[in-house]
Amino acid sequence: MADDVRVLRGRVVTPGGVLDDGAVVLDGRTIAWVGPAAAASGAGLAAQVGAVPAPADGRYVLPGLVDLHCHGGGGASFPDAGNADDALRAVGEHRRHGTTTLVASLVTAAPRTLRERVTLLAALADAGEIAGIHLEGPFLSGARCGAQDPSLVIEPDPRLATELLDLGRGHVATMTLAPEMDGNRGPAGVAARLIAGGALPSWGHTDAGPAVTRAALTESVELLGRGERARSARPTVTHLFNGMRPLHHRDPGPIAEFLAAARRGEAVLELIGDGTHLDPSVVRAVYELVGRDNAALVTDAMAAAGMPDGEYRLGSMDVSVAGGVARLGQGGAIAGGTAHLIDVVRATVSAGVPLADAVHMAAAVPAAVLGAGDVGALEAGRRADVVVTDADLRPLTVYRQGQEVLTA
Repeated sequence: MADDVRVLRGRVVTPGGVLDDGAVVLDGRTIAWVGPAAAASGAGLAAQVGAVPAPADGRYVLPGLVDLHCHGGGGASFPDAGNADDALRAVGEHRRHGTTTLVASLVTAAPRTLRERVTLLAALADAGEIAGIHLEGPFLSGARCGAQDPSLVIEPDPRLATELLDLGRGHVATMTLAPEMDGNRGPAGVAARLIAGGALPSWGHTDAGPAVTRAALTESVELLGRGERARSARPTVTHLFNGMRPLHHRDPGPIAEFLAAARRGEAVLELIGDGTHLDPSVVRAVYELVGRDNAALVTDAMAAAGMPDGEYRLGSMDVSVAGGVARLGQGGAIAGGTAHLIDVVRATVSAGVPLADAVHMAAAVPAAVLGAGDVGALEAGRRADVVVTDADLRPLTVYRQGQEVLTA
């Protein structure tokens, strides 16, 4: 075989299911072929695939995972990064655990801080280190701000949104908006500015009722349908259930509308399926309600991901991590996650979701949200982003663009 051709064998997770003895052939930075090992001869690859014995340890071969919502890891935080090295430490922590495509999430902060962080992260996106920027605030509901600093939540400002889009140079992927906040909706509102600038509104951190929620979803779908620069035809919903009014049969809030929109194929629901933010049975139920194409598994990870319990920061807020659960030092609200995306996949499978569908929600769906057709699935022609795990879905080797970034 040529030096830049590599064959990976195992239980290969494809969009259509799991190949019990499959092979993935990497040719440099690209996936050249995927299929049952027994079919390699038909592709002219019998010698190459046959030279690699089928592993007996039950290992899996997955596509590189794609996280739409990640604040940090490895002791580093995107909202607090003072330089590129700080941000890259968080990127590397998740990349070594199989997240080969990552959107860096900020939190509610002063406009000056947001300008500085967006400028820093845009340079990393230019370099291909991250796939985009998510702004979680500051145009949120003060009543449902969760771990966001309520003193920094401000009224929606389309001019500030436009400035951040400009500083992001096309890399702002999503921005979380509360639909009930005046200025987020309407033809001159923040959501419309985002869509015109190639970003997506992500509805969340909201105390809205069903009528306002439905109006926001309908409006954004219509705008995205007309938007030439749109990454996707659908808005997202920031971590469904968390940071929003709970569903009650006499006070429904926004959740039923978000579920209904996803069921219609008009929204993608983020699910933090780490076992802390959501009970695993809720993740399974949402999957069964809306289908695998309409939900994306995310981490909402903060600096403590991959780190021991202790004291951390998330933007302007002090966070204490005990037993792997991050909470605000004051008030006790959950303050982001400490899991990697492969951990979320493992928890989702344990809840009863088929592996191929859990991986689809952690790779193909978020890739589609980003408009990234080169990642998200093990298919010929896509980027050679691959994760090899043991039988318990723990990473053994990670490849990004055909290069090893982890070898156990």
